[in-house]
Amino acid sequence: MPSTVRLHRVLATSPEKVYRAFLEADALAKWLPPNGFTCTVYHLEPKVGGTFKMSFRNFTTDKSHSFGGEYVELVPGERLRYTDKFDDPNLPGEMQVTVILKKVSVGTELDITQAGVPDIIPAEACYLGWQESLRNLARLVEPEINE
Repeated sequence: MPSTVRLHRVLATSPEKVYRAFLEADALAKWLPPNGFTCTVYHLEPKVGGTFKMSFRNFTTDKSHSFGGEYVELVPGERLRYTDKFDDPNLPGEMQVTVILKKVSVGTELDITQAGVPDIIPAEACYLGWQESLRNLARLVEPEINE
C-alpha cells in the first residue's frame, strides 16, 4: 500500500523566498536532488493546471529517472499542491505533494506531505532523500545576499 511521508522544518528566511525556490527551475535543480544526484528540469510551468517535467541522475552510476506532474494549488508564500508521477512503470501511481508555509518569528515554518509514495520505495529512503534536499534548500534560501 502506498505510503505517506511528512516533513517539518523551520527556515531562517521569508515564506516568499521558500515559495520561489519551489517554482523556479534553476532553484529546483540546485536544491531538490538528494546528495549524489543531479537534476535536469525539462519543463516548468508554475501555474494552476501547469505542468513540470524533470529527472534525477545518479552521479555514480549515471542512471536516471524522470518524473513530472501538475500544479493543483498555488497560494503565493503560503501553499503549493502538485501531483508527481514517475515515468518508470515499475514506480506506479500518482503522488500528491502538499507544501505549507507559515511565517513565524524566526522565519518560515515548512510542512511537507508526500502521499502515495510507490510501495517499492521504502519510507525511510524517502525521509533520507527529503532531509538531504531540505538541507540544500536551507543553504539556498537562508543567506541574505544583498548585492
